Amino acid sequence: MSLDLRTLTDPLVDKNPVTVHILGICSALAVTTAISTALTLSIALTVVLALSAGIISLIRHHIPSSIRLIVQITIIASLVIVADQFLIAFAYEMSQRLSVFVSLIATNCIVLGRTEAFATKNPPLRSMVDAAGNGLGYSLVLLAVAAVRELFGAGSLFGFAVLPTVADGGWYQPLRLMLLAPSAFIILGLLVWAVRSWRPAQVEAPEFVLRRAEGGSS
Repeated sequence: MSLDLRTLTDPLVDKNPVTVHILGICSALAVTTAISTALTLSIALTVVLALSAGIISLIRHHIPSSIRLIVQITIIASLVIVADQFLIAFAYEMSQRLSVFVSLIATNCIVLGRTEAFATKNPPLRSMVDAAGNGLGYSLVLLAVAAVRELFGAGSLFGFAVLPTVADGGWYQPLRLMLLAPSAFIILGLLVWAVRSWRPAQVEAPEFVLRRAEGGSS
């Protein structure tokens, strides 16, 4: 199966794992109060996703189907441990800010979903490109939510003041709601609505259609 550029680009918008498949939204709740934490988690997840997809694709013909998921989870968890230890060694403060959420990459539906649905059926390079695309799609959503929350919740971006706050003698009163968990769901919901308004093909067909009774009720 030849490598197609759409394998990388489709997950950015048209097949975005968050806005289309509604996966990995737990991260949007906890780590999007600042762009720096969202960016760090996004990079960690994308690297783990790409490496796990490549490794699983390489050995896909040698994994018994009865233990397929166990092997995948073991590989993913091992890479997550490496990523967590890397952050502790080289970015300890950021590691403390992210708390357990780096470790929880192992339970992220996007990671296991792409390895199971794609990497087990495709060659390594194509699997890693697909994984990178899904990681980037996830990252775009996380960063968009984080940008809105940090800007309106603290008046800053990447920790640098953008809107001068009242506490620092400026005019802007930060919206503390933006630093609370519910705001992430509100912003994410608005983002999903905006993307699906832009791309109507992403709107699912209704499961039930209400029809008016003809000729009166029976």
